[in-house]
Amino acid sequence: MKPYYADKTVTLYQGDCLEVLETLKPQSIDLIFADPPYNLSNGGFTCHAGRMVPVHKGDWDKSKGFETDYEFTTLWLKACQRVLKPSGSIWVSGTQHVIFSVGFAMQKLGYHLLNTVTWFKPNASPNLSCRYFTHSNELLIWASPTRHKALKHTFNYEEMRKRSNGKQMRDVWEFKGNGALAPKIFEIGTPRPEEKTFGKHPTQKPLELLNRIVSASSNQGDLVLDPFSGSGTTAVVAKALDRKYIGIELDKHYLDVTVKRLKNLKPAQLSLIQGIDA
Repeated sequence: MKPYYADKTVTLYQGDCLEVLETLKPQSIDLIFADPPYNLSNGGFTCHAGRMVPVHKGDWDKSKGFETDYEFTTLWLKACQRVLKPSGSIWVSGTQHVIFSVGFAMQKLGYHLLNTVTWFKPNASPNLSCRYFTHSNELLIWASPTRHKALKHTFNYEEMRKRSNGKQMRDVWEFKGNGALAPKIFEIGTPRPEEKTFGKHPTQKPLELLNRIVSASSNQGDLVLDPFSGSGTTAVVAKALDRKYIGIELDKHYLDVTVKRLKNLKPAQLSLIQGIDA
């Protein structure tokens, strides 16, 4: 399959992730980060910048019913499992609307669940109905492609302990939004305005979050894959941290945003990304 864009370390494909994943070599990927559709664009409302707005991230985010949604989840997870190295691992981000079906599908496929990390968002949008607690977190499942008696997955434990003030890093993550250390956990807000200079994605993840994941679970020169590449945050972090990258995205617009972000990475910006959460 011909790439939409490629340079020395980054390859971007436009297309359905299932079709593109079929073309990749088995056991060729060191790390996968996946931020799949949350299936929330079904006529509801949310709060944005203090205003009530409809939840419509795109047709790709519309639910097709639980059974069909779950079938797709199983298919892309199985495709990811095929391309992961035995020493590789996968991170999947999601809200309560999707993450439990992801975890169930992983268990049925034989993944080894390593951690469930809670990302606390201090600047989460308020709940408009006033019938629920404010949704202020996302869950991330970290798993290896299969269970081994001796764990084979990459985990840069000492680096993570260093970032946690010399203590074992916990599975609840807060980020200050400016890389500042907290005593035990960190604060990460949603993406900062400068991360959206060339365009934004409705489910865009902050650079700090991906810095933590890529730094913890891969090494320099490793190959990182994002099957739902969006506006390219994983690509930017992978490039800044000297990893190779493959991204898959349906929408040409977001691929163009990714290319702009990559081409406009200046030395100062690279240093900032490398220093985030360090």
